[in-house]
Amino acid sequence: MSHSLAGEPPAAGRRAAPLTTAVYSAAEWDLLTGLPGRVVVVATAPAPGRPLRGVAAGLAGLEAVAAGRAFDSDLVRAVVATIYARHDEPAPPARTGRGRRRGRSAPTDPADLLADCRTAARVLRRRADPADSAAYRQWVQTVAARVCRAAPGGPTLSPADQHFLDRLGAALGLR
Repeated sequence: MSHSLAGEPPAAGRRAAPLTTAVYSAAEWDLLTGLPGRVVVVATAPAPGRPLRGVAAGLAGLEAVAAGRAFDSDLVRAVVATIYARHDEPAPPARTGRGRRRGRSAPTDPADLLADCRTAARVLRRRADPADSAAYRQWVQTVAARVCRAAPGGPTLSPADQHFLDRLGAALGLR
């Protein structure tokens, strides 16, 4: 997949945030824009058989998310633009109570993440251009791989990390 240079303006006739995002419902768009960050959270969370992650792993994940700004995919660039726009907005008032949706486990639960990846893959099959769908799914996988390879042991993956990446790729429909 080719990428433009970071900071380079979009090619003539291309929009930074395409109008095609209107084809997604609010819930679908929230899923697509929230998934990369959740991948970083799950990939950095302590798990049996996986090395402890430090700040460098989280930063690697954030850099991988930001790298989506330079993708040739309108969808990936629109997702990243939305992520950054959300972080530029003032924070909503704090929620009272437990703050989690009923029936959902902790945000670091890999099973929830994988289920949401399967849902996102179905949404993309129905609504996205095939090239944008592939670019988005590969980008999300790359975010996870960058986190896993930023472990203190270097770029060599532990068996548990490899298993996580394999399951993530399968959930995204890449395998």
